[in-house]
Amino acid sequence: MAEDLKGRKIAILAADGVEQVELEKPRKAVEEAGAETELISLEDGQIQATDHMDQADKFDVDKTVGDAAASDYDGLILPGGVHNPDALRRDSDAVSFVQEFFKDGKPVGVICHGPWTLIEADVVKGRKLTSFSSIQTDLRNAGAEWVDEEVVVDEGLVSSRNPDDLPAFCSKIVEEFAEGRHKVHDEGATAGVS
Repeated sequence: MAEDLKGRKIAILAADGVEQVELEKPRKAVEEAGAETELISLEDGQIQATDHMDQADKFDVDKTVGDAAASDYDGLILPGGVHNPDALRRDSDAVSFVQEFFKDGKPVGVICHGPWTLIEADVVKGRKLTSFSSIQTDLRNAGAEWVDEEVVVDEGLVSSRNPDDLPAFCSKIVEEFAEGRHKVHDEGATAGVS
């Protein structure tokens, strides 16, 4: 496992309010498997992580999403937190960045409230996934099949519910990132993405 992702580059898209453990543990898992990671955000500088609703650590941003291209990465991680995906889904560059991963059939890992960004990117229709329970109606309304499971994999899309699921989530994202490209899911693709 230590070399499964050697030579792979993984983007982590996050903003202020990201749940710290959902950023740190997946990042550590893919780096320990040999991948290089870059933290992509809305602005240069640092982002403020949270531990539930309390402020936690700050993390250095490697690149702004406006300067990032999905073609430079082999996979994408979308951590949760409440404010983080809400900020991302309101940013057109972030939404386009996410859409490109699906257009290119690249694996994506998303946890907790992270699927809010996927809903805005219009890439969940016809997909099976899980999330924090409070957004299950949002996902169903966007055409997804929501299930209450520790980890769900649907054609390269790995999803989990909350920090308790991180061991299973981290294991599956490493597997999917190692496997690489997946067939583009036609039903969930938008006109601009298919």
